[in-house]
Amino acid sequence: MPARHPLRPAPEPCVATPALGARVRLWADLSAASGALATGRDVVASAVNRADVAQRMGRYPVPPGASPYPGLEVSGQISAIGEDVTQWQPGDHVCALLAGGGYAQKVAVPAGQLLTVPQGISLVEAAALPEATATVWSNVFMTAGLKAGETFLVHGGAGGIGTMAIQIAKARGARVVTTVGGPEQAARVRDLGADLAINYHTDDFAEHGPYDVILDIVGGHYLQRNVSSLAPDGRLVIIGLQNGLEAELNLAELIFKRASVHGTTLRSRPTGQKAAIVAEVQDHVWPLIENESVQVVIDQTLPMSEAAEAHRILGAHHIGKIVLVNPDTA
Repeated sequence: MPARHPLRPAPEPCVATPALGARVRLWADLSAASGALATGRDVVASAVNRADVAQRMGRYPVPPGASPYPGLEVSGQISAIGEDVTQWQPGDHVCALLAGGGYAQKVAVPAGQLLTVPQGISLVEAAALPEATATVWSNVFMTAGLKAGETFLVHGGAGGIGTMAIQIAKARGARVVTTVGGPEQAARVRDLGADLAINYHTDDFAEHGPYDVILDIVGGHYLQRNVSSLAPDGRLVIIGLQNGLEAELNLAELIFKRASVHGTTLRSRPTGQKAAIVAEVQDHVWPLIENESVQVVIDQTLPMSEAAEAHRILGAHHIGKIVLVNPDTA
């Protein structure tokens, strides 16, 4: 019989990480009523997201019920499962979408937030997939409904979300435009499929529209220019606030274009919504990874103990994801 675990609260040994200004828990128990559990040495890797940095700086409140420790995605091997879980077994290699607690050796995960590891992808690489693929698919396709032949603009094309958005949108037949911070990043995103890379230091993306769908991680003063850049019936999805929380908008322009503006976040969604997103990612994105239409773009891998350095890299020049590895299990 497979080992089963009722997902009772577990011990919480901690390791001090002064460089992060916090304590990183080695056991992250989400106290799910049922789910698949990856424990012990079975967590191979996690990946760094801007939400982790914002949380560390006190700018991103932890959703109610979530682990107070950073880490929104992991990969590893299941060592125990909840009593009513049937689709997973101990020993399965998986990656998972979390609400927090991924900088860890052990995590408890609701079964609906687990994904298989795509064929041809290592467990370390798989840690870079759940957050980016779920964010892109849920916002660009489920919310904004991007279609083949439409023009898509993603801000921050060199980041983890941007590199994934470029590739999925291109694979599904869209014309892809992105903003980047320099010529090296521009060359890399063009290699990934971007039709046009705009240096936001020297050029104005609004002059290269109109766009049917815009995915914005910037927020703030980008709002009006985003809306001005939309095509009739265009859709703007805002998922980040790097440039501020407030902005002015000409509502007449929004109305006469029949445009729509959506604000979304993934982390605080109910588990049922996350499970629905994860299921669509498995069905629609995983085949693109397995047939090599979509690459896993990783800038660097670092030991989990160097999470502080990973956060510094994320705030500087990088292309793609930064992955944290548990050396004993990778």
